[in-house]
Amino acid sequence: MTAQVFVLMVLVGSCVVAAQKTSSNVTLGTSLSPRSSSPWLSPSGLYAMGFFAEGSPGFYKVGIFLAGIPERTIVWTANRDDPPVTDNFTLVFTAEGQLFLQSPQGDQTSIAAGLQLVQYASMLDSGNFAIFDVNGNIIWQSFSYPTDCLIQTQPLLTGNQLFSSMAVDNHATGIFRLKMQHDGNLIQYPINTPDTAPYSYYTSWTDGKGDNVSLRFDIDGHLYLMNSFGSNIRNITPGGLPTKGMTYMFRLDPDGLMRLYSHNLTQNTNWSVVWNSTSDKCDPKGLCGLNGYCVLVNNDAECRCIPGFDFVMPGNWSAGCARNTSDSTCASIGAESGYSMQAVDNSTWEDDSYSTMVTVDKQSCSSACLGDCNCEAALFSQGQCRKQRLPLRYGRRQVTDPTSALIKVGPADMIVPGRNFPQGNRKEVRKDVLIVGASLAGIGFIVMVISLFVIYRGTVWTYRKICDKIDIELGDDVAPRSFSYAQLEIITDNFKEQIGRGRNVNWELPKKEAVLQDWVTECCLNGNVQEITKLDEKADRQQFGNAIRTGLWCIMDEATLRPTMKKVLWMLEGNTEVPMPPLHSLLSDADSSTSSSVTAQPDSRDI
Repeated sequence: MTAQVFVLMVLVGSCVVAAQKTSSNVTLGTSLSPRSSSPWLSPSGLYAMGFFAEGSPGFYKVGIFLAGIPERTIVWTANRDDPPVTDNFTLVFTAEGQLFLQSPQGDQTSIAAGLQLVQYASMLDSGNFAIFDVNGNIIWQSFSYPTDCLIQTQPLLTGNQLFSSMAVDNHATGIFRLKMQHDGNLIQYPINTPDTAPYSYYTSWTDGKGDNVSLRFDIDGHLYLMNSFGSNIRNITPGGLPTKGMTYMFRLDPDGLMRLYSHNLTQNTNWSVVWNSTSDKCDPKGLCGLNGYCVLVNNDAECRCIPGFDFVMPGNWSAGCARNTSDSTCASIGAESGYSMQAVDNSTWEDDSYSTMVTVDKQSCSSACLGDCNCEAALFSQGQCRKQRLPLRYGRRQVTDPTSALIKVGPADMIVPGRNFPQGNRKEVRKDVLIVGASLAGIGFIVMVISLFVIYRGTVWTYRKICDKIDIELGDDVAPRSFSYAQLEIITDNFKEQIGRGRNVNWELPKKEAVLQDWVTECCLNGNVQEITKLDEKADRQQFGNAIRTGLWCIMDEATLRPTMKKVLWMLEGNTEVPMPPLHSLLSDADSSTSSSVTAQPDSRDI
């Protein structure tokens, strides 16, 4: 009898242990954190819901991942575009059945909210995290909100989309999408585009098959489109793969291609690609960003920039390319200004032309664009010249395409300092940056010396004038000195001499109280620029005049009239003409009546 009781107790205990191992329910009021809690596991231990590391060390996101294999694989991310959080955040499944992420300060970010009559949640062996009501029905599930991939038995329903991740280790929304459309078509697009044919780069060609078509994923790796009657209308993958000890994942990868992956759970191996949507890695539109185009090199995609452009972020193709020369303007375009047209032959692009003309050859198309200040590029093909404005999009090299992209490029001496360049040119970039930095430092030092000299000489002159009038010896320094009221009357001729702006006075030197800006402006208006520094006859008046006009442009009251730093460099270096600014706008309101009598500006050649 005792032995029977003992055996019975052992059997009951074994059943309890087994029940605990297979149970994966998450009870109301449960929470977990990256610091102290294990994730919520599925019964088999293959899938888990919880925190995973993302970004810098010590930062995390919430999602579903495969915990039963060595290779970390994320299959779903909650609030994927939110920044990663620190390890003092908490994932909370409240007593009311709401699921949210809570900060140390108590702020909440919802993952699943507005649910009624919640009983429990569960991490299922299918990889689906589900929340159940009191009747055992699913009222929320991760399968209904896919991110970048599907796992076995997970469907992509009508109207839903997959969005690629930014990178394998960055699960924020990337630049490609796969949509199960209401017309029955499964189509790939770049993000932020209309659901129309010109923007697609993959289609299932099943349009017109009804509003209830969905993408299905069987356990043998079979992906197919099923209509509302349960019929298979199109195979995406052949299926028929082994199921024992195997798991499969379908993902829209960061490079824009769809791939089916397999993993052998009985062996310590990595994921293997068993199917992909295309072997042409340049197919995804937008892979190379704006003003970039894709070239196949040994069957791998390689991004390049159009002539006159360099990568914005070397290593991140999707960031695109930006000019490495000055921005062109209508006033400076033309062959005589140094601009030229350079070609990218056998390439395809999005055609967003504002003007189309018939031309005999590529040279005629180049000339037409070069002479049009609105034209920044042109697409020439079979006698048609289609003028474009930048940026160009969706470029790729296509040997069979006769189209040539003709790009307007600025002169080499107008290269923009500080522009990022491809990784292969790092040494040249550093040399250029060093030269530009040294030039800027030299210009700054010269300006500082001139300013200090002008201020010093003006101060010394003022003290000498004071000493001449009241017969006081001038010291070696120019430190401030105190004067009586009677002495100030003598200095200012009983306060009758104008003080402040230097109007109608001898232009030998500015008054002590004169505002330097207004004084220089008046000098320019009256043609007395040589009085600013008492130029020597051997000095370069044109170069000095450029510097004065550049400085006046930089202090314009209207911010939109001020030149950018790169234009300041060109102006100071003499690479571009420096026109006379509207000087009257630089004078104070109090002086407007005085300066209004000046109606003509001096010839810029005299400055």
